[in-house]
Amino acid sequence: MYSIHQLDTLSFPQRDSTSPANDLARLSIRPTGAALGAVVTGIDLAQKIDGELASALRQAWQDHLVLLFPDQYLQPREFLSAASIFGQPQEGANRKYIRAAGIRQDDEFPEIMLNTNLGPDGKPTRENDGLGSLEVVWHSDNSYIEEPPIGSMLYALEAPSDSGHTSFSNQYLAYERLPEIVKREIDGLWAKHDASRNSAGMLRPGIALPTRPEEVPGPFHPLVIRHPQSGRRSLYLGRRRDFPSQYIDGLPLEQSEALLDQLWTAAVKEDLTWTHRWTPGDVLIWDNRYSMHYRTPIDETQRRVMLRTQFQGQPLLADSPRDLQQDKTLP
Repeated sequence: MYSIHQLDTLSFPQRDSTSPANDLARLSIRPTGAALGAVVTGIDLAQKIDGELASALRQAWQDHLVLLFPDQYLQPREFLSAASIFGQPQEGANRKYIRAAGIRQDDEFPEIMLNTNLGPDGKPTRENDGLGSLEVVWHSDNSYIEEPPIGSMLYALEAPSDSGHTSFSNQYLAYERLPEIVKREIDGLWAKHDASRNSAGMLRPGIALPTRPEEVPGPFHPLVIRHPQSGRRSLYLGRRRDFPSQYIDGLPLEQSEALLDQLWTAAVKEDLTWTHRWTPGDVLIWDNRYSMHYRTPIDETQRRVMLRTQFQGQPLLADSPRDLQQDKTLP
């Protein structure tokens, strides 16, 4: 039923020649000109990065939310080493559902997940045990756990040029551009984050489809979060499927749905976004708290193979704690 893709079956490209050691003087950070994102060149992620150079990259990540590193050549260990510049790589939350279903996984690098549209026969397909070639709705990775990862990293080994584009949306700006009356309305509100389905809408292994709000698995998170250092506020919507899915704690159903419709519309306005069209060798790193992302469908006749990891989560900071009662249901 489920395809199994092991890292040792993949082909990793090699550089034709040895690149020079990394040097802060060669670092170039070019903003995309959109609401978020920057292109970083002059860096070989396969080589040692520390000190001032690592600090400069982390600052660029905080400033731009999404960083693109083109023309990279990484083996799995080098991929994880590069990721550790930005955070502690961790196992993806979906692996626990796969493990509970008794499906074999690659355990040499549990922090690496394969993001691919290949089926059990190694050929591209519309659906597989992951996201397949399907459209992937706007979301924040693993928002359905108590401490979602602070960021994620994706490395393209194979990617069609005409499909499977990834877009990002700046959630700082989404919050800041809300009408003041809406900001006051959502102050202190928390929403359920649905763990039942992945970002392509596929039911997770071993999970029953919810039929009522109280059956929706997953934690509550604040609708508005703050950056731990700057204090800047951001929307945090996470993910939403067809109801019953996400809902706002303590509000009547109709009011919750109407307010979520308004917030989701505001969160993904075109002028808040930037879209990346993949080329093999691209590495993207994004902040998972203050941005969301979306993927267009993939041409299911073409292969798409990527490595993905995410960074250890931290508690989300809210202005107001949630009510101690953890089992509220909608009227």
